[in-house]
Amino acid sequence: MLAVAAAAAVALTFTACSSQGGAQNQNQATSQRFTIAMITHEQPGDSFWDKIRAGAQQAASELNVDLRYSNNNDGGQQATLVQNAIDSKVNGIAVTLSYPDQVGPVAQKAVQAGIPVVGFNQGIDQYQQYGMKMYFGSDETLAGQSAGQRISQLNPGGKTLCVIQEQGSVALETRCAGVKQAYANTENLQVNGADLPSVQQTIQAKLQQDPTITDVVTLGAPVALAAMQAKQASSSQAKIVTFDLNADVAKAIQSNQIAFSVDQQPYVQGYMAVQALWLQLSNGNDLGGGKPVLTGPSFVDASNIGPIVQYAEKNTR
Repeated sequence: MLAVAAAAAVALTFTACSSQGGAQNQNQATSQRFTIAMITHEQPGDSFWDKIRAGAQQAASELNVDLRYSNNNDGGQQATLVQNAIDSKVNGIAVTLSYPDQVGPVAQKAVQAGIPVVGFNQGIDQYQQYGMKMYFGSDETLAGQSAGQRISQLNPGGKTLCVIQEQGSVALETRCAGVKQAYANTENLQVNGADLPSVQQTIQAKLQQDPTITDVVTLGAPVALAAMQAKQASSSQAKIVTFDLNADVAKAIQSNQIAFSVDQQPYVQGYMAVQALWLQLSNGNDLGGGKPVLTGPSFVDASNIGPIVQYAEKNTR
């Protein structure tokens, strides 16, 4: 929660910088138009990225930025998108490092070419080695450990299944490793997040095969909904826990179908990545002080879901 508070404080500072002085200063502040490329490892069909884009587009609209969004969940193809951004001479790049060995060296080429680059969402442990000075996202190890600790409090002595929907993703593997550190009896299950019917069938089969599973941890909202269907079809009594939110997951938490979510506030990540680049380009600011700016983790559960539902429905939370 301290991490989220820190991120919120930075976000409020950004907002104050953007709005202070009234409408008469807005045109002057945003008169120079910069082109910023945002390049992610978005997997088709994952609603998580709608929030990243919504935040980035909001910041771009406020700051007169030409935002160019592109994505590919193949590391090599994502690296090619970064190279394309360099070749097109964009002013700044915001990039996720789900596949740092492939994407990182190309991002470093952009830094060496004088293009400011910020990391966000994935790559908290790798971004600095590729010359990036800023990062916006969650501490995935802490997030996983926090989830595991909470499960151990709610259901000690059980067995947890941690579902990874994108094999090789650094952040997803780290989350499950964190869960296992705090809750030793944890088993990973690899699924293809791009095929949700297959995800449901795989989880359902695992629950039927192993009735000792007491908790299922999913690492994205669409997978959580598939796990709910798998639980119902298999007549399992396992509790569903997830990372991240969408409108349907928020309602499922409200109705106690999902125990809790570990939120990293993707809207804030997209917004802050664009705004930080704009501040660097327009005013020479470096934010974060050499450390990542954390947007999570925090818990969303039945005790605080009420006011969050409306924001999830607006695609901002």
